[in-house]
Amino acid sequence: MPLTSAAADALGVVTICLVAILILFGLVCIAYSFYFRSRVRSQGFSQLSYFSGPWIIRVTVILFVIWWGVGEIIRLSLLRRKGRVLDALDYKWQETVCKGYIVSNLGFAEPCLLLTIIFLLRAPLQKMESGVLCRRWNGKTTACVLLYCLPMFVLQLTVIVIGPRLRKDKSRLERLPHYFTVTATRGLQNATSDTALCTYPLLNIILLGVFASALTVYLFWIGRRILKLVINKGLKKRVYTLIFSVSSFLPLRVLLLGLSVLSKPEHFLFEALAFSAFLALSCCAGVCICMLVYYPVADSLALGDPRDMEARRRYAADEHETISLVANQSHLEESGQMSPWQKLRRLDEARINFFQDLP
Repeated sequence: MPLTSAAADALGVVTICLVAILILFGLVCIAYSFYFRSRVRSQGFSQLSYFSGPWIIRVTVILFVIWWGVGEIIRLSLLRRKGRVLDALDYKWQETVCKGYIVSNLGFAEPCLLLTIIFLLRAPLQKMESGVLCRRWNGKTTACVLLYCLPMFVLQLTVIVIGPRLRKDKSRLERLPHYFTVTATRGLQNATSDTALCTYPLLNIILLGVFASALTVYLFWIGRRILKLVINKGLKKRVYTLIFSVSSFLPLRVLLLGLSVLSKPEHFLFEALAFSAFLALSCCAGVCICMLVYYPVADSLALGDPRDMEARRRYAADEHETISLVANQSHLEESGQMSPWQKLRRLDEARINFFQDLP
């Protein structure tokens, strides 16, 4: 059933707010990464250089998320209402904007985002000399992401450019439904309106689904190798969370976009499916930023200066030995005068004082 313009605009406002939150969180993480990088270089924390090595790729992940979020805002019919930003354009230009959105998001931003996540997750499996400690690792990884994304970008662009032309040749695509190649349609409330509402061509969704399926299988293989190396339970939970989010939200987005061809813009089914698809990938992007950018930097900053860590460890060891000697001496001197309950209480007090004195 058709939605009112107010209901469709409400979903658009929610989308803009969520994108703004995601961008704000990404910018905070970028500033956090630059702060960590500058601290490592200024104070000479060479032991933490491994954790600050992939800082460019971490920032790149956030930039791809911002790119994708801006594209999702441009797609909204909210901007095409009378008196809004895109209302000044005629139908042909608005349709071109929708085509640019499909190529930009489905052909570039999303594939690059997934590839960057794969390379960041794969980094611990590489050798130290050729991995994140190598000065050229960030540049090589960026080049590989763009190179591997190029076939997907070309295919999406080809479908957008060639698809409508092939539909005119009825001898070839006579039986092919229009929703396989259509990127925009006119508003339902006025068939002669100059407003072009963006849709999702099924051929482009199929290409994205094939690409996402291949990367999901590869992600499972990499995750399995990493889990064999990780001992810390907290890190294992993060790896599990990352793999689960990508392998569940990404196929869910492709499925929802594929189902959206069953309806049209400004219908409840289409708007609900499109918003749910946006929400799925935004959740996946938020989880990936937390797991791959925020938490590694926060953990490294929590370590502080490795020299201070060593000093605190030695101080704690000396305090432990001192308390053990005092406890043993007290036990020898007062064992005949103290009851068993008093002895236990004395030992508990010694333990409490020990942990309170730790720096």
